Amino acid sequence: MNHIRARTDAPPAAHEVVQPLLQRARAAQALFADADQIRTDEAVRAVAWSLYNPAHARELAELAVADTGLGNVPDKIIKNQRKTFGTLRDLLRVKTVGEIARDDRRGLVKFAKPIGVVGIVTPSTNPAATPVNKTMMALKGRNAVIVAPSPQGYNTTARTVDVMRAELRKIGLPEDLVQILPAPVSKETTQALMEAADLLVVTGSQDNVRRAYSSGTPAIGVGAGNVPVIIDETADLAAAARKICASKIFDNATSCSSENAVVIVDSVFDAAIAELQKAGGYLANDDDKTRIVNELWKDGKLNRHLIARDMTVLADGLGLPGAKDSKFILVQEEGVGPAYKLSGEKLSLVLAVYRVPDFPAAEQKVRAILDYQGRGHSLGLHTTDLQRAYDLAERFPVVRVLVNFAHTFGNGGGFDSGLEFTLTMGCGSWQKNSISENLNYRHFINITHLVVPIAEDKPSEEELFGPHWDRYGKD
Repeated sequence: MNHIRARTDAPPAAHEVVQPLLQRARAAQALFADADQIRTDEAVRAVAWSLYNPAHARELAELAVADTGLGNVPDKIIKNQRKTFGTLRDLLRVKTVGEIARDDRRGLVKFAKPIGVVGIVTPSTNPAATPVNKTMMALKGRNAVIVAPSPQGYNTTARTVDVMRAELRKIGLPEDLVQILPAPVSKETTQALMEAADLLVVTGSQDNVRRAYSSGTPAIGVGAGNVPVIIDETADLAAAARKICASKIFDNATSCSSENAVVIVDSVFDAAIAELQKAGGYLANDDDKTRIVNELWKDGKLNRHLIARDMTVLADGLGLPGAKDSKFILVQEEGVGPAYKLSGEKLSLVLAVYRVPDFPAAEQKVRAILDYQGRGHSLGLHTTDLQRAYDLAERFPVVRVLVNFAHTFGNGGGFDSGLEFTLTMGCGSWQKNSISENLNYRHFINITHLVVPIAEDKPSEEELFGPHWDRYGKD
């Protein structure tokens, strides 16, 4: 295989670190490349079990929180198991070996082929779930994987790779189908992997995403989330509040799909706020708001000591002792943009609240929020008027519009959502992403097209140009 790289930004020493891993990955992938569908699915199941196993799900959740301080153990256990179970369901329902599609009318038959070695860059927010999720998809395509983890979550990801390798060894497959960059992980070694792999899948910092795009290797990256949701006058307010609470507080709002702003129409504003408070929200006053803004952002950046923390830690850090017994914080905002920090992504148990006169005003506010941060990602709507949802989906620059969902649980795939289970949500060209859907197995295969002759399908000039000639003439 001829590997051409457009960039050589990583120093020679970094390439020397990566090359032995790459050689072992290629050797392992060559052994796996001819696996049939049954053997391929055995590999996927094995890796899924490595994290779904209750003992490992708990161990790695505890290690993740100890390593990073982000999120909480109970929710990480749920995430480790739920995402793995759902992704396994999706993967076992599809074919990725041999003939995968046939269209006799067009004379086309499609065959799936491996890509090779996939470089996976993973974030500190999900140092166990993300590596397993992406490895399952990569193995479904009969590829090998090298993981470049966040330094903050290295211990967790290294242990995660260990348990994946152990399960592969148990079923007689090469352990080197899954490897990890050695510690200490640096930008240089990550860059060297980016330049050497056959495909990159990058979740986490936008710096990593941009570097992946410029590495000379095909890359799939994601954009930032800043999810706004609308509660309109037709919504079931109690249900909407319960769903928003459950989604917002899950794993202390580490998910990019967590609600960041709720836009409520005036006629139900007071009632909706009451339901949000009943669900566990603490309604901040003006003095509270000032403290929140001053403490949640330091030197123009989110305060890493407060993001994704338990409410007791967050309340102490914000100087809001009255919020300790609540589940999340509601802060009323009016403006959008850099001067209104609450209008952006907060990665914490803080939810901005906007009061608007009516539904058209709600649409305008949501568009402004997305234009400021999160364009392309997603938005939510709590309503009983589905036409409004259709209109939003047709007109708004987002990949996903969720109706009456706890957004975090529907956006990345759910058992009551038709979206694929994933931890990587593409945001399309709106955020300079190469995909505008949830990352899934299709992104980890090459496709060969067998083409055979069919009856000629050539329309007349009149059929194609007739409407133009009739309206504008032939001159």
